[in-house]
Amino acid sequence: MLLQINCQSVVQMNLLQKFSLLKLTALLEKYTPTNKHGFSWAVPKFMKRIKVRDYKDRNVFGFPLQVNVQRSGQPLPQSIQQAMRYLRNQCLDQVGLFRKSGVKSRIQALRQMNEACTDSISYEGQSAYDVADMLKQYFRDLPEPLLTSKLSETFLQIYQYVPKDQRLQAIKAATLLLPDDNREVLQTLLFFLSDVTANVAENQMTSTNLAVCLAPSLFHLNTLKRENSSPRVMHRKHSLGKPDQKDLNENLAATQGLAHMIAECKKLFQIPEEMSRCRNSYMEQGLHPPKLEDLGESEPDQPAGYRSFLKEGMDSLQKEAKDKFKGYDSYSTPEQTELSCKKVHDGYPLRQWKATVEVPAAPEEVLNRILREQHRWDEDLLESRVVETLGNQTEIYQYVQNSMAPHPTRDHVVLRTWATDLPKGACAIFGTSVDHNGAALMGVRVNVLTSRYFIEPYGSNKSRLTYTCRTDCRGRFPEWYNKMFGHTCAAEVVRIRDSFSSQSEK
Repeated sequence: MLLQINCQSVVQMNLLQKFSLLKLTALLEKYTPTNKHGFSWAVPKFMKRIKVRDYKDRNVFGFPLQVNVQRSGQPLPQSIQQAMRYLRNQCLDQVGLFRKSGVKSRIQALRQMNEACTDSISYEGQSAYDVADMLKQYFRDLPEPLLTSKLSETFLQIYQYVPKDQRLQAIKAATLLLPDDNREVLQTLLFFLSDVTANVAENQMTSTNLAVCLAPSLFHLNTLKRENSSPRVMHRKHSLGKPDQKDLNENLAATQGLAHMIAECKKLFQIPEEMSRCRNSYMEQGLHPPKLEDLGESEPDQPAGYRSFLKEGMDSLQKEAKDKFKGYDSYSTPEQTELSCKKVHDGYPLRQWKATVEVPAAPEEVLNRILREQHRWDEDLLESRVVETLGNQTEIYQYVQNSMAPHPTRDHVVLRTWATDLPKGACAIFGTSVDHNGAALMGVRVNVLTSRYFIEPYGSNKSRLTYTCRTDCRGRFPEWYNKMFGHTCAAEVVRIRDSFSSQSEK
């Protein structure tokens, strides 16, 4: 499991991306014709200020993966994930799945059902071919191809020019240059399609058959010019007669490429062997949480050094709150929150994000909701428990969150303390990840560098909740944390607020 991309630390992901760029550049320079070098891109730079577009007219189809992450924490809408689950669990025996066409009117009804309710949809009784066609349309309607406008050309070049025995390493490198959200959805889709081919004896759909049906939707081949399209899409020919040789070559490469990726999907999302052998320069950059006894400085007569560490953390939080959390740069967000961040100069390429929201409840109620009622506001929560109680207001807490299939669950083991007797009636929680023998591994172990909540009274039976966080979720590039993580923090405080709003409505 440690060789899977989704287990790597943010520092390791940064190294992987640079290695992949060098590897892919070398392969393309060696094998592609001189005039075909279409890879003038480089490792993505830290993003500029986020622009938030208005997508009120749609929720699923034509909706960017990145905005899904900002809203829900996962790049694929739940209704699309449920469509895959329905097909996987009940329809893999259907002959010609994805090849046979559905009924246009019923597919349109499914699309409307998805747009109306993205969270919980039942596909029971629906035609497998209708759901499969709807799924194809979802990927066809994405604002840009799943493999991105920037890299689709590169994927096609690999299957046109790179020798067969070197294609897997080329594709692994290209995959590591995709944005995290695109790569995660690609893995979800390929594993799903691999399950379809595993039932080839019943459904007669080989990886090549599936690729013929799905490659045009994934690569956006022969797509009409779109607004804000990439040069590749804009310049594609749309002749009504015989397609030119370039189109034929690209269609063949897309089909061969997708078939190959389906067949090799279990290997595709593992780190390159060369990196796993680099123990000093790569493997030791895992950024694993410290053991409890390694936190803080222990005095001879005071062995619990973690207590001084927690006190420093809580004191620092109160000081920041007293200074009105100065030094943060504001960001816009689709959520009704104040969102900002600041750089922390400690060697980790992770910014500290801050999200603030008003909550219709008193500070101690909000504190209890966060500490003891996570299930009421965290829709991804699978299980949670107190591993060890270290004092009246200090404990080791473990919780496991669900991820989009087939990605592993995310496991958190946090040392946390809280206070309810702060000046002006405020409350606070301070936490950080630790390695604890009493907490068995239940997925990918997330490293929470800091997680802090400051809750202050804000009028009658109201609070102002400020949440600051730096977390290495594993398997994501620094760019994702700069671009997406703050929005997931904003979404978290909104869910905490809304858990009280829905309670008052009942």
